[in-house]
This record gives sequence, structure tokens and C-alpha cells, in this order.
Amino acid sequence: MYAFAITFFTDVGCGGYTAVNAVVDELIALAEEKGTSFYKAQGMARKGCVLVQTGRASDAVQMITAGIIGLRSTGSTLWMPYFLSYLAISYAEIGKFDEAWRSIGEASTAIETNKERWFEAEVHRIAGETALKSPEPDAAKAHAYFERALAVARRQHAKSWELRAAMSMARLWRDQGKRDEARDLLAPVYGWFTEGFDTRDLKEARKLLDELAA
Repeated sequence: MYAFAITFFTDVGCGGYTAVNAVVDELIALAEEKGTSFYKAQGMARKGCVLVQTGRASDAVQMITAGIIGLRSTGSTLWMPYFLSYLAISYAEIGKFDEAWRSIGEASTAIETNKERWFEAEVHRIAGETALKSPEPDAAKAHAYFERALAVARRQHAKSWELRAAMSMARLWRDQGKRDEARDLLAPVYGWFTEGFDTRDLKEARKLLDELAA
């Protein structure tokens, strides 16, 4: 079950949603067979994270919420910033921005309380994206969150998170007419990578760089 749980992060990070669905289904089935409420809740939360990335945000809200409730009933706080962040994305997708910001706030609190900082940069980036999706988009607020995401990722030497934060900032600057600044930010981060060019993030980064150079 632990192996399935860890494999999930690699598959999701690479954009392999078909593969990750199979892994999560196996995790949930094995957890039910063994009567392990912790891993069943982990599986449900993970299933919800995949649902929101495949266009099923309403289902994702229900699944992630059920997983979080299940985890909290066991006393676990493990990976909570991750799940709460994807819950925020799900709420934003269906227009429930008060709930989205509450989830982001809970994710930030969990980071500070539990010192689980591996997803910290992404929490800031997701907050920035939420600010842009809101009924009254706030570019200044988004910019501040993206700056925090970049700073955290650089401090942690987390290049995958730095790439995502750089893409978010580059898109914001592109929309503001700052194409040169956007390209100058993103190109060095993309250039650091020497493999994985068939993964989701690197393909999106290459597409964005080509657009900025046009």
C-alpha cells in the first residue's frame, strides 16, 4: 500500500493520469481487503486529486473531502497540505471561491504546524492561480503569491516546483504584455532539465516558450 501511495506522486507529476488511476484503484481495493482505514482514506484523497485534473471537479470535491475526513479520523496529518491544495483547486473550478481560499488557508496552517514543507511552493502557486480565477481577478495578489512560490522553490532547490511557478508567472506577464520578461524567467529553468521532455510540465513549458518567442 505504501508503494502504491508513493508511486502516485510520480505518475501525477508526470501527467500519467491513466496509470495513476489504476494505481489508486489498487490502493483502495487493497486497503479495503486489509481493513486499513488510513490507506483507504489516502486512496480516496488521491482519487479526488486525479478527478480534478481530468475535468471532474465536483466529484473531486466529494472524494478529497471524504479522504481528508477519513485521514483526520485516524489522527493523521500526513500529506495534508497536498490534499487541501487540490481541494482548493476543485472548489475554484466550480466557482466556490470562499471554500477554495479556506482550503488554501488550511493548507498553509498545516505546513506551519506540521513542518511538512515539500509542497509549500505549490501551495503559494495554487493561491496565485486562484486569485486570477476569482470573479474579480487580482493580478497583484497573484504576482505576490507566484513570487513566494519561486522563492520557496529556489530555496529548496525544487526544480519541478520552480518550473511550475515560473510558468504561472510567465503566463501572467505574457497577459500583461511583458513577453521578454516572461521568456527570460522561464527559459533558464526549462534549460536546467536534461530529461523528461515527454512529461506534462516540460511539454507545457516548451509550448509556452515557443509562444513567447513568436
